[in-house]
Amino acid sequence: MTGPTRGFFGRTRTERDPRLPPGQYDTGSGWPVLTAEVTPHLDPQKWTFTIDGLVENPTTWTWDEMHALPQSEYQGDIHCVTTWSKLATSFGGVSLDGLLATARPLPEASFVMATSTTKYTTNLPLADIQDGKAWVAWSHEGKALTREHGGPVRLLVPHLYFWKSAKWVTRLTLMDHDEPGFWERNGYHDRGDPWAEQRYQGD
Repeated sequence: MTGPTRGFFGRTRTERDPRLPPGQYDTGSGWPVLTAEVTPHLDPQKWTFTIDGLVENPTTWTWDEMHALPQSEYQGDIHCVTTWSKLATSFGGVSLDGLLATARPLPEASFVMATSTTKYTTNLPLADIQDGKAWVAWSHEGKALTREHGGPVRLLVPHLYFWKSAKWVTRLTLMDHDEPGFWERNGYHDRGDPWAEQRYQGD
């Protein structure tokens, strides 16, 4: 008795890494550089980070003041809307929880607009940057964050697509309503949950 000829069989089924959200692939050791703007030269000694808007105590930190705060580290995965994911990565910086505790959001604050030194903006629900979900980050794998990846400092919101982790971040403005940022005005989803594949408006 003969069995099915070879043409009946396709590729061998491989186990998908459960850390990959739908539609994503593992970029491995690579870290693609995607940007819609000129990469700035940002002098850390001139950089400041401000939280303002609907807060009791609008606050601005310098580079040295930020580095004097308790340090915090994120270890986990990041996901780009262009379908690559980088697994088991690490970033160092400070948790936004401590910064928000100083600024003290008002009860009506529910959304945030992040702004970069380049004037790039992206919007986020306030709940997405609280309770250990977001950082101001300046190192990656123990080394200073490079300019092309947002160095010397960027926002890090790893549970959302990475366009929400604004490079060269300088300001968070708390608001009582949602407003689209740069990519959101150009068709990207307002929130950007990788596990729900919230890539574009209507997803």
